[in-house]
Amino acid sequence: MITLEYLRSFRIYNFSVFDFTLAYLGIYLLVPLLNKLISFTHRELSHWQWMLLVLPISVIFHLATANMTPLTKLAIDPHGGYLLKAMLLAMLYFGLRR
Repeated sequence: MITLEYLRSFRIYNFSVFDFTLAYLGIYLLVPLLNKLISFTHRELSHWQWMLLVLPISVIFHLATANMTPLTKLAIDPHGGYLLKAMLLAMLYFGLRR
């Protein structure tokens, strides 16, 4: 039987491919429910907008739960990760733009 450790062993640099795939697939499938959850803002985000928001939301949730993954560590590193920070801000901007 395939274990979770085996699935997470496939990496690009220090990041698990399985984690990214599961996060994006999960959000893609939950878009109708997520749009109902944000309906009080009188907005409805497209699938593409939700896909752009996956990484910024995941970094925020990992910080809130004090779960320091390699991506979260790179995002809060004050002396590096500038490309990642720019990418996260751009994803947040384009994901929330009308």
